Amino acid sequence: MTTAATPDPSPAGIPDGAGTSENPSSQPVVTLTMNPTVDLCWEVEHLEGTGKNRARVRAVAVGGGGINVARHVGRFGGRATAVHTAGGEVGLRLNRLLDEEGVDHVAVGIDDDTREALVLFETSSHRSYHVVPPGPQLREHEGERCLEVLEQLIGGCPYVVASGSLPGGLRDDYFAAVARRVREAGSRLILDTSGPALRAALAEGVFLFRCNRTEAESLTGRPVTGFDDALALNERLVTTGAAEIAVTTLGALGALCSTRDGHTELHVPPLPGEALSDAGAGDSMVAAVTTQLAAGEDPVSACALGVATAAAAMLTPSTEPFDVDVARSLRSQVRTATRL
Repeated sequence: MTTAATPDPSPAGIPDGAGTSENPSSQPVVTLTMNPTVDLCWEVEHLEGTGKNRARVRAVAVGGGGINVARHVGRFGGRATAVHTAGGEVGLRLNRLLDEEGVDHVAVGIDDDTREALVLFETSSHRSYHVVPPGPQLREHEGERCLEVLEQLIGGCPYVVASGSLPGGLRDDYFAAVARRVREAGSRLILDTSGPALRAALAEGVFLFRCNRTEAESLTGRPVTGFDDALALNERLVTTGAAEIAVTTLGALGALCSTRDGHTELHVPPLPGEALSDAGAGDSMVAAVTTQLAAGEDPVSACALGVATAAAAMLTPSTEPFDVDVARSLRSQVRTATRL
């Protein structure tokens, strides 16, 4: 495990392997989280509009796309190192929590405080509320330092995952710069983000892009309600070179995985329990897909485990981690269909 909570972690502090693995054939993965959070997870019986709501602390955990992906890659038996920003007292707490959890990570220090988010679970209704502030403002040199640390780490890593939102202060083409550096290092970028930073990165080109319906609609300018709509988007992404693999998720329907060889529908398996929350389902899916690709699986097989894992994540409240055994058991129930 590695933590360098300063702007200048030395090369000696960078791991040559990210933890131990139950799957020795898997290749190491590096993830990038520019806007992590410390999630304060509270529980109330019933949320009242007046008076005090007495809450119980369920957990305090680190969140953020790339950190979540790295965490779940490790839970699947893969190897991952998370590169992330960390600033102020919250940043120190974030580093400590990751150390206690055993997640390999390299922190790049920033001046502004890392953000805190509130995850509120109402037990009477089984509803979750995830309240997330925008986060810190980064300086240009802080963003550049993250790129430098990423470059130091990705030698020999076939896959890099950039996931989560881009904080304020950075240019919209920041993830495009990430894509260029990853490609120049001989690695492949898996991207899961949104907004203007997403469009700029796709213009640069990535290996794999995952989007949900909201992000898909922002790219198409029209509703994306089913597999036909997803196919139109994925086809455009693949044929224009924006992504070698395009994965559009469709909620309860499943996902469409597209490559130059064709399109495959992957249907969500029947859930063995009540769906409690979709928080973290996307990151869980990306982690499963990345782990499988790093182990040499083909994209469709990797996405099948991804769909099963997202389904397993729906069974847990708020941001609590999915059950790995449940995810693996659901994999065999994911139905696939090839589209012409």
